[in-house]
Amino acid sequence: MLEGAKSMGAGAATIASAGAAVGIGNVLSSSIHSVARNPSLAKQSFGYAILGFALTEAIASFAPMMAFLISSVFRSKKESFSFASTSFFPALVK
Repeated sequence: MLEGAKSMGAGAATIASAGAAVGIGNVLSSSIHSVARNPSLAKQSFGYAILGFALTEAIASFAPMMAFLISSVFRSKKESFSFASTSFFPALVK
């Protein structure tokens, strides 16, 4: 049951990348429209478009991070993680 809930949560967190794709499309289409209306402000409009693209992409980078946290970091007590496990530090475990 817990594994299914974690998979659903990771999938829901990944859906945010679709919203980021729509946001990037809106930023770039607005940039094209603004340059078409006023070509003399093309450099300033390009700077704003790059800023909008970067901020939207930064938000999109949180989606895989949340999916990773949901699927691997939040574990049940049966699956507890230890840095002294044999797979990471075999010399520490005797």
